Amino acid sequence: MKVTVVGAGAVGASCAEYIAIKNFVSEVVILDIKENFAEGKAMDLMQTSSLNSFDTKISGSTNDYEKTANSDIAVITSGIPRKPGMTREELIGINAGIVKSVSQQLLKYSPDVILIIVSNPMDTMTFLTHKITGIPKNRIIGMGGALDSARFKYRLAEALECPISDIDGMVIGGHSDKGMIPLTRLATRNSIRVSDFLSEDRLSQVLNDTKVGGATLTSMLGTSAWYAPGAAVSALVHAIACDQKKIFPCSSYLDGEYGLNDLCIGVPVVLGSSGIERIVEIDLDESELVALKDSADAVKKTNDLLSDLKI
Repeated sequence: MKVTVVGAGAVGASCAEYIAIKNFVSEVVILDIKENFAEGKAMDLMQTSSLNSFDTKISGSTNDYEKTANSDIAVITSGIPRKPGMTREELIGINAGIVKSVSQQLLKYSPDVILIIVSNPMDTMTFLTHKITGIPKNRIIGMGGALDSARFKYRLAEALECPISDIDGMVIGGHSDKGMIPLTRLATRNSIRVSDFLSEDRLSQVLNDTKVGGATLTSMLGTSAWYAPGAAVSALVHAIACDQKKIFPCSSYLDGEYGLNDLCIGVPVVLGSSGIERIVEIDLDESELVALKDSADAVKKTNDLLSDLKI
């Protein structure tokens, strides 16, 4: 099993590290446009292999896509990160051109590859990849919901003062501060609704803290986070590589599901060896359905910018 990570920045390097350290693939290739940057990251990571007891081979390449040939899964993290005060949508002009070029180059050398999109604005970059590649929709996956859900569970565990392993919860909708929908009504602690433990006001605070989770970290760090995004990607790659049939909320191309069409947005999916094996339609209440439609409308407005940019 061979995995390529495009972009050797903090997020890409974290992806490569978490994938390698779990020891479930034979090879990870890191690629970047900066001379010797990916090679250096790969060498640094390989020098941890005896200490962390993994046998995954990690190599780096400066913009040589031939080195990515025959990849089973490729992760696209390339693009500029968010800066303080910058929205994900503001990144579109630059990152759309990058994602277009990267996805086309990957498919040139790995025509059967499954693509995981991390670059922001993530839902629109996932949609763009569908439009420019034409490959089956099960092979293009946007990472955002897996990350947002991890942040949701962190906030719930914080509010409940309990181990995070007790918590189950999911975020659907667009991967943006206003578009994401933490499903507080369905979240549980060991199968018990969290609403049995937390007041409505405290749950509302958890919801709001989750929605600004990325922006909070950006303001603290001066750039986008990388540990949790890297871990989220590695969980998706693991589920696909090992055919785990796990359910994650991921940005997926919808064709009638949830009453939505011709866009990519976060919904629960089953991940296995072929990528997205099934989109799971859960029963949402009226307010959640309205929120999902509003989020979809916002994503479509961002998608419309692709036409304006002639990408």
